[in-house]
Amino acid sequence: MSINKSIPHDSGIAHVSGTARYTDDHPLPANAVHLAFGLSQNAHADLTSVDLSAVRAAAGVIAVLTADDLPFENDVSPSIHDEELLSSGSVHYVGQPIFLVVASTHLAARKAARLAKVIYAEKPALITIDDALNVGSTFGNPMEFRNGDPETALKSAPRQISGAIEIGGQEHFYLEGQAAFALPDEGDIIVHSSTQHPTEIQHKVAAALGLPYNAVRVETRRMGGGFGGKESQGNALAVACAVVAHQLQRPAKMRYDRDDDMIITGKRHEFRIKYQAGFDDNGKLTAVVFEHFVRCGWALDLSHPVADRAMLHADNAYYLPNASIVSHRLRTNTQSNTAYRGFGGPQGMMGIERVLDHIAHDLGLDPLKVRKANLYQTGGKQETPYYMEVTDSISAELVDKLAETSDYVARRAEIAQYNANSPVLKRGIALTPVKFGISFTLTHLNQAGALVHVYADGSVHLNHGGTEMGQGLNTKVAQVAAHVFGLSVSAVKITATDTGKVPNTSATAASSGTDLNGMACKAACETIRDRLVEFAAEHWNVAADTISFDTGKVRVGNTVLTFKELAAEAYQSRIQLSATGFYKTPKIQWDRMAGRGRPFLYFSYGAAVSEVVIDTLTGENRILRTDILHDVGRSLNPALDRGQIEGGYVQGAGWLTMEELVWNDKGSLLSHAPSTYKIPSCSDTPEIFNVALWDGDNFEHTIYRSKAVGEPPFPLGISVFMALSDAISSCGKEYVALDAPATSERILRAGDKLRGDAW
Repeated sequence: MSINKSIPHDSGIAHVSGTARYTDDHPLPANAVHLAFGLSQNAHADLTSVDLSAVRAAAGVIAVLTADDLPFENDVSPSIHDEELLSSGSVHYVGQPIFLVVASTHLAARKAARLAKVIYAEKPALITIDDALNVGSTFGNPMEFRNGDPETALKSAPRQISGAIEIGGQEHFYLEGQAAFALPDEGDIIVHSSTQHPTEIQHKVAAALGLPYNAVRVETRRMGGGFGGKESQGNALAVACAVVAHQLQRPAKMRYDRDDDMIITGKRHEFRIKYQAGFDDNGKLTAVVFEHFVRCGWALDLSHPVADRAMLHADNAYYLPNASIVSHRLRTNTQSNTAYRGFGGPQGMMGIERVLDHIAHDLGLDPLKVRKANLYQTGGKQETPYYMEVTDSISAELVDKLAETSDYVARRAEIAQYNANSPVLKRGIALTPVKFGISFTLTHLNQAGALVHVYADGSVHLNHGGTEMGQGLNTKVAQVAAHVFGLSVSAVKITATDTGKVPNTSATAASSGTDLNGMACKAACETIRDRLVEFAAEHWNVAADTISFDTGKVRVGNTVLTFKELAAEAYQSRIQLSATGFYKTPKIQWDRMAGRGRPFLYFSYGAAVSEVVIDTLTGENRILRTDILHDVGRSLNPALDRGQIEGGYVQGAGWLTMEELVWNDKGSLLSHAPSTYKIPSCSDTPEIFNVALWDGDNFEHTIYRSKAVGEPPFPLGISVFMALSDAISSCGKEYVALDAPATSERILRAGDKLRGDAW
C-alpha cells in the first residue's frame, strides 16, 4: 500500500539542502541575454514622449524593444486580450511595462531601464473602490445570484441588521519570484517558466511569435510557491523572453526583483461587502442580501471567475433560505488583481461570518450558537443560493466534534471571567466553519492527462499536467502510480511538467491538482497493469484473477516473481508498456449567467477554534491557541495534508490580521518590499497548535476517496479575525464593525471607540 501513508515530499531533502533546482538556477549558455522592463511611474496617462536614447547607450545594453518592435500579438491577458505586454501609447497603473531592455547581465538591464525619459499627459486615476463607483468604472454589468424572495422575507423578519465590511487584498509573497527563460531551437522555442499554467504560457508565446502550439514547448520542474500568483502573472516574462530569443536567436532570461515583482503583479482582490439580514430570536436567518464591490484593477485578468467564486461561497457552511448576492466588478488604475489561494471564496465567506457575528452581538448570544443554528444539515432538501443541493454536509457533526475536543464551552466561560478582571489585556475566542466547493467553475478546465512508461527494468516514469509548487502534488500522484503497480514510491520517477509530453493541460489551481491528475495517472497505470495481467495469464497459463501486485512482487497463480522480472518478460514479448490516461470531472454543469447548476463535484469541510489576546493600549495581539478539525476525505498522505492545513491557516490569518497593502493617492504601491509589507513569521503562529483530520471517505468517487486540501484550509484563518472581534467586543456594548486586515492600528482604534477614548 503506497496510499494513505505519510510519505515524505519527493523534493523535501533537495529543498532543505539547497539542491532543488528552480527556474533561476538553470545554467544558461554563455551567449544568454537578460531582460528587464521599463515601468510606468504614472497610474493613468498618455505617453507624450518616450526618450530611450540613454537606455540604448547604457553599458551592457544589446537592444531595447517597444510595442512597435513586437512581431505579432502584444497581449499577455489570460482572458479578454486587454493586457498589453508593452504599452502602445497609454499607461493604466504604476508599474505597467512600457519598454523592454535586453542586456548582457540582469543588473545591467535593470540599471538601464531606469534611464528612460518619459513625459506623461496625466489623466484622472481611479485608485479606490469609491473612485470607481463615483464614475461607474466597471467590467460589465453586475451579476446576481438569488434564491427565494429575500426582499419579502427581510421585511417580515422578526429582527434585522445591516452593515458593511472592508476586506483588504494580499500579496502572494511566494519565496521564488517570477522567472522565465527561453531557448531558440531550430525555429521553435523552448520556454522554462515558473508557472502554474504551462499550457497558457504555450498559447501566449505562440500568439506572440505567430507560431502554432506545436512549435512552443513549455517546461516547469517546480516553483518556490505560487498561491495563484503564477497562474497568469508569469505570462509577461515568458512572452518577453520568447520574443527576444526568437529575434536574436540567443537564450533570453528574465526574473523580477522582489520590489519589481510586488509593483508589477496583481494581488488578491479587495472587497467591500454590504449586507442586510433578517433573523429570528434564536439567530436563525430568514433572509440575507449581499452586495459585493470588487476592486479588479486595470485589466480583467481572472476577475470574473474570482468574483463569481466569492458569490458561490457567500453562504459558506450555512443554509440561506432567501438570498440575493449582487457583485460589482470595478475597474481601477492599479495592478490587475488575479488568482489567489481560495480564488475569491474566502472573501465571500467573510461576508456571512460577519453577518452571523453581528447577529450574535445583537442578540447577546454566543456566536457559535448562532452559527450552529444556521449550518447545512445532512439530509433533506437544502439548496445553495445557486440551486445546488447540498447532500454531503458534515458541518454540524464536525463543528460539534471540534467544540468538544477543543473544550470550547469551558474556555469561553474562563475567557469571560478573565476579561472581567483584566482592564488592559482582553482575550477572545471564535469557532468558524468552512465549506469549500471543489472544481473549476469554467467547466472545460476540469480535465487532465498523464503519460506513464514502465521500463524493462521495472522502473516507472510518470508525467502529468499538474505543476509542483511545494504542495506535494508530485508525491501524491507518484503514490497513486506506485499503488496501482504494487511498488514503493521510490520506483516511480516524476519529471518536469512538459507541454510536449502531456498537452492541453489546465492550470494547477482550484485545489484540483490531485483530483484531476491523480485520476489521469491511475487510468494510465491501470491500462498498463491490465496489459501485464493479460500477458501473464496467457504466458503462465493461469486465470487473470489469480494475479496480484504487492510490495514489488507479482503473484501469478503459484508463481511469484518481481515486478522487474515481469516487466522484462513483457518487453521481450513485445507488450506495450506505455500508456496515456485521461480524466474529466463528472456530474458538473453550470450556467453562470443564470446562476444555476452544479459547479462543484463536492465540498470540503473544516472548522477552526482560535483564541487570541489583544493589548487595548497598543493594539498588539497574539494567537494563543488554535484547534483545527479538517475534512480531507480518505487522505492520500496525512503528513502532506497536515502541512497544507497548517500553512493555509497561517496564510489566511496573515491576510486578515497583518498583510496590509497601501497605495498613495497617486496610485503608487507603498508596501512593495519585506520592509513595508508584513507576512506571518514563526513567532506569529499559535503557541498551541492542534490539527486533526476528520475520519471519513469522500462521498464522491474521487482518487481513492480523498478530498482536495490546497485552498479549503485557507479560510480557517477567519476564526482569528472573529476571535479578535470577540476580544474587542469585551471593551464595551456597541458592536464594532472591524475591517480587515485587523492590524494593530485598527484594533487600537476599535477599542478606543468602545471606551470613548480619543484617537
